Amino acid sequence: MTATQATRKLEGKIALVTGGTTGIGLATAKRFAAEGAHVYITGRRQAELDAAVAAVGSATGVQVDSTSLEQLDQLYSQIGTAHGHIDVLFVNAGGGSMVPLGEISEQHFDDTFDRNVKSVLFTVQKALPLLAAKASVILTGSTAGSSGTAAFSVYAASKAAVRAFARNWILDLKDRQVRVNTISPGATRTPGLVDLAGPDAAHQQGLLDYLASLIPMGRVGEADEIASAALFLASDDASFVNGIELFVDGGQAQI
Repeated sequence: MTATQATRKLEGKIALVTGGTTGIGLATAKRFAAEGAHVYITGRRQAELDAAVAAVGSATGVQVDSTSLEQLDQLYSQIGTAHGHIDVLFVNAGGGSMVPLGEISEQHFDDTFDRNVKSVLFTVQKALPLLAAKASVILTGSTAGSSGTAAFSVYAASKAAVRAFARNWILDLKDRQVRVNTISPGATRTPGLVDLAGPDAAHQQGLLDYLASLIPMGRVGEADEIASAALFLASDDASFVNGIELFVDGGQAQI
């Protein structure tokens, strides 16, 4: 083993990143692999999944819709057969859209909570037999879960639920010393964010500029910056960090 290999933070670990084909998930999968992990990546679209695996390198792609319990079972069966355990679980799959109060439909509510709450619950619960002792579970929250945004109430509520999961699960899992933490990005330059403004590039830039004006650091975040924080929570550097909500938001949620 070379000195570089010896100092990699996730050397020999098995990691799973759900929703790992773009944005924060892809950036984190790349970082985990660079630090020595073999990374399983999930996504709903095969073409994007294949491209992500090629970009990450030490990775296996599995086409999964995280709202499907059957597909989660198949995912964990594949990981269990190949490796027998998971050391790092980054539950990142999810998303949402903006709909103001008065126009919220049952379909919008169900879709948002299925993607951000149901999928998180069962992604973690079904992973339990594979989670190694002292494994790290990281849930993707959002600054929206602890602040107000017009037309974003359903998404915000779903992310508040994610934060509540972490607080409770650290008690359920304390005998196994499994750490569960929430990482809450602020406005981050990802396809999911800019798509909220529609397909027009000028509108997308306008959204980014507006969001930057709300952040003390005067800019939006980059996916690699969120990945750095996720690596910290995944590694032994965070061995006594448990149940927290780590804001990576340029200070937005602190004012």
